[in-house]
Amino acid sequence: MNAQNTTGAAILVLLGGTAIPLPNNQNLDGFTVNGANTIFTVPSTGTYLVTYQLNVTLALLMSARVTRNGTAIPGSVFSPAVSVSAYTATTILTLNAGDQLSLQFFGVAGTATLQDGAGATLTVIRLA
Repeated sequence: MNAQNTTGAAILVLLGGTAIPLPNNQNLDGFTVNGANTIFTVPSTGTYLVTYQLNVTLALLMSARVTRNGTAIPGSVFSPAVSVSAYTATTILTLNAGDQLSLQFFGVAGTATLQDGAGATLTVIRLA
């Protein structure tokens, strides 16, 4: 599964977390997505590689993560010590059919403006 936000969208980030819509270049490969393009449902149980890349126009002290059923996936949390304009993380974990994944900014209230092009990308690949 791969989905992106390529529109240079401004994301209003809440302290507790805000899901990033990924409406562009979707290759869902069995995954389903909600109407807001923020929650992706895993089609079958297995071991998956989960990776994301976020690029913003101005360096920020926000954090990023992927959540599974509303809880942060530990290996996906990127919490910089200084302001950054690029966020990335990759992890491998077991996901169950029906698990819901969401890419989020969190930790600081404010606005994050994604770069045009590959501003936000979430990729989930079944390994086994």
